[in-house]
Amino acid sequence: MKKIAIVGTGYVGLVTGVALSDIGHDVTCVDIDETKVAKMNQGKSPIYEPGLSELMTKNIDKGNLHFTTDHSIAFRDAEAIYIAVGTPERADGSANLDFVQQVARDIAANVSDQGAVVVTKSTVPVGTNKLVKHWITEALDRDVAIEVVSNPEFLREGSAVYDTYNGDRIVIGAESAEAAELIETINKPFGVPVFRTDIESAEMIKYASNAFLAAKISFINEIGTICGKLGANIEDVAAGMGMDKRIGDKFLNAGIGYGGSCFPKDTKALIQIAGGVNHKFDLLESVINVNNKQQQLPLDIAQMVVRGGLEGKNVAMLGLAFKPNTDDMRESASIVLAHKLADLGANISAFDPIAMDNAKRLLPESVHYAASTEEALQNADVAFIVTEWDEFKDLPLTVFEQKMKQPIVIDGRNCYPLSYVETANIDYYSIGRPSVIRAGKSNQPAN
Repeated sequence: MKKIAIVGTGYVGLVTGVALSDIGHDVTCVDIDETKVAKMNQGKSPIYEPGLSELMTKNIDKGNLHFTTDHSIAFRDAEAIYIAVGTPERADGSANLDFVQQVARDIAANVSDQGAVVVTKSTVPVGTNKLVKHWITEALDRDVAIEVVSNPEFLREGSAVYDTYNGDRIVIGAESAEAAELIETINKPFGVPVFRTDIESAEMIKYASNAFLAAKISFINEIGTICGKLGANIEDVAAGMGMDKRIGDKFLNAGIGYGGSCFPKDTKALIQIAGGVNHKFDLLESVINVNNKQQQLPLDIAQMVVRGGLEGKNVAMLGLAFKPNTDDMRESASIVLAHKLADLGANISAFDPIAMDNAKRLLPESVHYAASTEEALQNADVAFIVTEWDEFKDLPLTVFEQKMKQPIVIDGRNCYPLSYVETANIDYYSIGRPSVIRAGKSNQPAN
């Protein structure tokens, strides 16, 4: 058992802390929000993440997991201190390291005399870990041994607990072999392969991985647009591509683009990192442009297929979070869509199983939040599927027929097999696939 402190209790910090406590370590998570800490000490997770609350309660009861606002308590005798605070993007797309720098100052003021290994979980530009060590040692008023390790996270929101125990690799970047060995020992019970490298390479692995996945998503979305214009089916194209082991079948689902806290922020940050060494990252700039265009696609379809335009029309939005199984609204396509619909004078009724409270802070005030899918669809002229929640994927298509004024469905996530849609009395438009109209025959899609 190692004594560990985690600074930050967002998606990364909280999942990391809870999981480390679950494999037997003594973990204290520190956050400056007193109300949030009080709730967490009661086993109440401040974020929606499947399986997290149960693990919190289990390990609080076992005495392995603690929450505090006091850094001196959290850092007392801690062998490893994890930095898991946010690195939000600045206006130019670069990462804001203000929170990371504040943690460095807090470590210098409160670390035990025995020293500690500082582990950076936050996604930070190349060179930041060495800067963290400089910030700490510069602020120390006594001789304390500090080592810094880059240990980037690769967790997917909505499956972060599962990913922690079933990851592809644990990346450890360090100057000190002893520090790297400590972090490898801490993570050994997970049974996940460990890749050790230098600090700069570890920092870059995180950005390169996310940028590559974002590029893969934008690529398949571009192919989907071409498929739609040629009458090909993007799902069949993606399936055929994915059978090639050099390509693989992951992240080949055409849709209305990526969102969340990682891909948008990290792609922009990597462009800034490249610019810092006088390299123009043309490919990644195109990836971002494609994604921005893709989020506009459902509205483009609606403007072509809804007679008389969208002004005064009743519009249903199904799904608001950027992906299913999370309440995270960051960079969600629903934000772009809702604001554009409101600007056009549409009457919006929205429903999401989890994210509506967060959505209210980001969507137009005119949006009505329905209590159910059925309420959102009532008397709607057009329905947009924005997030592929199972609740929507399992929804009988007869519900669209029965509830909507005009059963026009624009599916931004390709939730339904076309063979199933052809049995329903709806007009159905998806991404990169033939459209299906109420007469039951396919035509060329609007996209």
